[in-house]
Amino acid sequence: MSWQHRIQLALAQRRETGRMRQRTINHQGDARWIEINGQRYRNFSGNDYLGLSHDLRVIRAWQQGAERYGVGSGGSGHVTGYRAVHADFEAQLADWLGYSRALLFISGFAANQALIAALMAKGDRIFADKLAHASLLEAASLSPATLRRFSHNQPASLQKLLTSDGAAETLVVTEGIFSMDGDVAPLAQLHQLSQQANSWLMVDDAHGIGVLGEQGRGSCWQQQVKPELLVVTFGKAFGVSGAAVLCDDDTADYLLQFARHLIYSTSMPPAQACALQAALRAIQQGDELRQQLGENIACFRRGARDLPYTLGDSQTAIQPLIVGENQAAVTLAERLRARGCWVTAIRPPTVPPGTARLRITLNASQQPEDIDALLERLYDAQGE
Repeated sequence: MSWQHRIQLALAQRRETGRMRQRTINHQGDARWIEINGQRYRNFSGNDYLGLSHDLRVIRAWQQGAERYGVGSGGSGHVTGYRAVHADFEAQLADWLGYSRALLFISGFAANQALIAALMAKGDRIFADKLAHASLLEAASLSPATLRRFSHNQPASLQKLLTSDGAAETLVVTEGIFSMDGDVAPLAQLHQLSQQANSWLMVDDAHGIGVLGEQGRGSCWQQQVKPELLVVTFGKAFGVSGAAVLCDDDTADYLLQFARHLIYSTSMPPAQACALQAALRAIQQGDELRQQLGENIACFRRGARDLPYTLGDSQTAIQPLIVGENQAAVTLAERLRARGCWVTAIRPPTVPPGTARLRITLNASQQPEDIDALLERLYDAQGE
């Protein structure tokens, strides 16, 4: 089989099963509105949960950082790319979240891959939640460790794995809030089980940081858990991009020596770190934004109770509306877009077969009339 034939066959299979992914150019927009092909839509597909991507404090901090440092870092952090503003922001993050150290990465995907690749050795085990993010599961499968998956958010399933024959080291991997279902992991129970088995817990809190816990410190803080490894990302509630790993001093020093994604990548622009410092201050002072987000979530859930679809059991900004079949989910999304609401259909392999859905995301920038408009159009779409 030639390369071209293999590629064409894979694409044909995707098209036949209704799983073909397409990108759409977002010409302009913010957390509340986006503009695509000259049409304006209410935005229910973004992850900008607090609307900070267009916050003037964050924008001005980036502009001032660019004027001072330029628009790029100029190299790896191990060469010339590590600036004082990077070090300051790492220290602020570590202090805020109660860790000895924080290390900045260019993305959450890179942070997860780097952490697992650097830590795991042959003979080790990784026990990951079955619905953990692709970056976590891919890194685990590519590592020399043995990967086992426990039932989603089921501590008893993890306990059975932990009581099986031992290994050199065991890492338990989960998310704080799961990106497709919006449900919260039972972190306190998972951490207790991990500690009893002398294992480490790694939590990816991409969707919890900024929106849960005191000052938005995230899922772990809310559940009074301090995992050995915490990954936070800045592309959601922070409104920017990038990520950080929170850990102890020895682990941070180890990662500086062996985390290839960190060593061999150009570090984030220092101007971006300036913007992230401003976003952190906004999050720390963002109780009103979190309250507004909570009100929007409650409003949507009240209004969606009588829809003929399964509304996921989520109290977070991610509200999955399970439609079932791939084409039915796509058709419903298209009908909503035709009426001015931008909602994305999520299909396998991102979610399990038979659970194609609308992944509706809410944020603090949305107004009551936005929620009402979405609900009205969801009910209207049933009759078409």
